[in-house]
Amino acid sequence: MSLSDTVFYGNTTIAYAIKYCHRKTLAIHVYPDGKVSVDAPKDASIKAIAGKVKKRAAWIIKQQMTFKSYPPTLAQRQYISGETHRYLGRQYRLKIVKGAAETVRLFRGQLLIETCDVLNDDHIKKLLHAWYRTKAQIIFSERYLLCVQQVSKIGVEHDMGFTVRSMSTRWGSCTRQGNITLNPNLVSAPKECIDYVIVHELCHLKEHNHSRAFYRLLVTVMKDWEIRRKRLNEIVEMTFV
Repeated sequence: MSLSDTVFYGNTTIAYAIKYCHRKTLAIHVYPDGKVSVDAPKDASIKAIAGKVKKRAAWIIKQQMTFKSYPPTLAQRQYISGETHRYLGRQYRLKIVKGAAETVRLFRGQLLIETCDVLNDDHIKKLLHAWYRTKAQIIFSERYLLCVQQVSKIGVEHDMGFTVRSMSTRWGSCTRQGNITLNPNLVSAPKECIDYVIVHELCHLKEHNHSRAFYRLLVTVMKDWEIRRKRLNEIVEMTFV
């Protein structure tokens, strides 16, 4: 069941979507496009939800302003030679050559795609996205192990691994059951930004919302998390689908 509502904070109107779900506490999310959503317990009243949103209004507006300050998204990908794509924070030019191998690899500062179907943009897109997913699984596994060690100092333990899944509005997510999901497009970011997302989700195992207590945990593990988050959202588009 989904609803929508608004609250006023000074001269600002905050519109938000409400999603009722099986949870004990309320969670507020602000997305890169400025939209706000609330995950609420099934027995939460509209009035109680509005009260929580109003209480967090200053934080919501700050998040919206931060996202608004980021550069506009680039034009839609065409998957043609000369186009640039990021991998681990670095930009690589796409080079498409005819061949029977059907492979993607980094070669002399380029993302080289060899395919027998050089004029089929959809096929090239699938090859490139499959390569990104494979690399994401490898890199995320490496970073996950390091991040699990980092959060152990705040009493967080996790050995369930993670799932790689495309998400249009999140870099990562964590359920109350400890299921962590990571966006494959995150592999476009530098490793320190990947670590930020993984540590962020691991901290949710102890604090299931974005409360002050959650951010105290996060800063204990990663003092420069805000710098890492800013860099992530400035250089990587959340468009991998």
